[in-house]
Amino acid sequence: MNYEVIVTCAVTGAGDTVGRHPAIPVTPKQIAEAAIEAAKAGATVAHCHVRDPQTGRGSRDPALYREVVDRIRSADTDVIINLTAGMGGDLEIGPGEEPMRFGPGTDLVGGLTRLAHVEELLPEICTLDCGTLNFGDAIYVSTPAQLRAGAKRIQALGVKPELEIFDTGHLWFANQMLKEGLLDAPPLFQLCLGIPWGAPADTTTMKAMVDNLPPGAQWAGFGIGRMQMPMVAQAMLLGGHVRVGLEDNLWLDRGVHASNGSLVQRAREIVERLGGRVLTPAEGRAKLGLPARGERLLERRPVAAFV
Repeated sequence: MNYEVIVTCAVTGAGDTVGRHPAIPVTPKQIAEAAIEAAKAGATVAHCHVRDPQTGRGSRDPALYREVVDRIRSADTDVIINLTAGMGGDLEIGPGEEPMRFGPGTDLVGGLTRLAHVEELLPEICTLDCGTLNFGDAIYVSTPAQLRAGAKRIQALGVKPELEIFDTGHLWFANQMLKEGLLDAPPLFQLCLGIPWGAPADTTTMKAMVDNLPPGAQWAGFGIGRMQMPMVAQAMLLGGHVRVGLEDNLWLDRGVHASNGSLVQRAREIVERLGGRVLTPAEGRAKLGLPARGERLLERRPVAAFV
């Protein structure tokens, strides 16, 4: 059991949730404010996607990421910044016998192109989605060649990759990249449970994944929807860290829309009722072997001032 828990808050995601919740963060200002809200509620890490401010759809525009990151870094509230690097892997196969007539949701680019904003902004953590997956009715594409190239570049940048594991084969390949020297020890894993049609959010599946983690690994786990809070308790009991947030779940209770802050508060209550405590961002950096706040940025351009 883990008594010193890192809580990550995934504040918005890229899913089609804008019309299903009254306050999904969409603009860079809203996303940064959501990350700061989560930090004030006790989150150790803020995991951020960006969205097109006009349409609300997920985006990989570096300018949007730049504004989000600059706003968070210029705030007086500390939080570890974790940026997705998963955008650009979406493939909608065409209907029936026309699979090559790709759908309008297709956004498929190479592994290094997915890292453009990471190259520029050097977040403390970025994600690396460790395999291809039937993701609902579409396909998320992340090939071994793309992953090897992405892992090598992330390693050269000095950013910590969070290895997103949606199924057991993803864990197998992540362990292979570790053997090949493409990941620095200790690795950081995120066990992503409940996404159709990946690994289900249940005790047996989470434990099977945990049993196949390499020695010394740091890991967290989460479930989506109604399984978000049960998986908070389950991950802690199995020795891991936890993730909550509006990317994964829109509800605090039946009929009650959540906020990122309220989800972090609920997770913190679970951790504390189980006898543990949530680590501060500074403690989280020490646990994960990250530089102290701002250390990597001392020789970089000053952050922008926003009003």
